[in-house]
Amino acid sequence: METQVETTYYDHGTAAERWERARQFFDAKDYAGAARVLAGLVEEVPEQTGPRLLLARAYYHSAQLRRAEAELRVIVERDPVEHYARLLLGRTLQRQARDAEAEPHLRIASALVGDLDRD
Repeated sequence: METQVETTYYDHGTAAERWERARQFFDAKDYAGAARVLAGLVEEVPEQTGPRLLLARAYYHSAQLRRAEAELRVIVERDPVEHYARLLLGRTLQRQARDAEAEPHLRIASALVGDLDRD
């Protein structure tokens, strides 16, 4: 007996097609839809930063802050000088009223882009 796997619109197609679909959802400000597509894509290609960063952004914009934080921490752990991930992690922590945790990430992000005038 063969098990049939049901695919949905969100996980249908090649990785490139799903990436494009996720970007379309994101650009249309359907962040939850983008996250649904990207979650599967990140699971499939966990080593790629682009899909994971867009997933974190989709989570951030759809107020799924703990999920955004988790994805951003993976990126920062792998690439400590990824300035945008640092910035978004800091902002994500701020939105959760965790300012003391946010500050080091915001300072590092600022230093990485050369904005040393930040107070």
